[in-house]
Amino acid sequence: MQWFKVKQVSQFLFLGLIFLSQAVFAQSNNYPNKPIHLIVGFAPGGGTDIVARALAPKLGEILGQTVIVENRTGAAGTIAADFVAKSSADGYYLLMGHSNSNAIAPFVLNKVPYNPATDFSAITYLGYVPNILAINPLTPANTVNELINIAKTKPGEMTYGSSGIGSTQHLAGALFGKIANIDIRHVPYKGSGQAIIDLMANQISMNFDTMPPLLEQIKAGKLKALAISTPNRLQSLPNLPTFNEVGIQGFDVTNWYSIMGPKNMSPALIDKINKAVKLAMNESNIKATLDSQGLQTTGPSTPAEFTAFIKTELDKYQKMVKDLNVKAE
Repeated sequence: MQWFKVKQVSQFLFLGLIFLSQAVFAQSNNYPNKPIHLIVGFAPGGGTDIVARALAPKLGEILGQTVIVENRTGAAGTIAADFVAKSSADGYYLLMGHSNSNAIAPFVLNKVPYNPATDFSAITYLGYVPNILAINPLTPANTVNELINIAKTKPGEMTYGSSGIGSTQHLAGALFGKIANIDIRHVPYKGSGQAIIDLMANQISMNFDTMPPLLEQIKAGKLKALAISTPNRLQSLPNLPTFNEVGIQGFDVTNWYSIMGPKNMSPALIDKINKAVKLAMNESNIKATLDSQGLQTTGPSTPAEFTAFIKTELDKYQKMVKDLNVKAE
């Protein structure tokens, strides 16, 4: 009799697993049957927004539903990240995951309402865009060393903008100040757009923003670029030296982008979105657009590799934030 009960329970468990598997398959097979919201944590016109809007139309075409880019700005992208973390795991609310919200801000801000290591499903790594040190053309410096020399004569007077406290730009400026041994003040914004406007108006001294929102202004002569955070020079800016070339060693701060969802998304659903994003990224027009914006697509290619990458980034930035003593202001 005891054996019969155990056998009966095992059969129920087996049937339950079958029904669960069928439900998961049905969910991914029917997905999507309504518009998908791609949540961006930064203002329109910034690098994250540019990449999201380049990708969304083709992704929607592949999946057979409209992909709506929705900006939920503030707190270095953590407002958007928290919104997605608390959304249903059905794939209709996805996050433009970013090194700000998913690797740096949790160690800088006083309180972040999610766990970056456990509250998200890692779907697809998109790539990273380099940071460019840009200044106003009126600033009498044509090289990084000339800018450093000016800053040394004005300790605490020169400023750098960022897309918010706990952003890569915030950390980049702090790291640059430490390596160059200069005292520069941080001015946080709610996104890259206003910081760039103020830089062009000479209201702040410098910016360490991503390439997409700066490129047009640099080519138009409205901003002056001094260095870029790639290992080698880029074809799109062949005359711009790297930080390593100008003697700023160890400038390891990059803005990476990704597609992430809430935790507990089914593997089948993650796989479906992952494949759709990769197809969209490889479409010639989109690839050309993203290449022109400096997106470097080398990196983890599977959800498992991306999950491991996030852990490495969290470890790296936790140490960097502590070493630089960067805190919410």
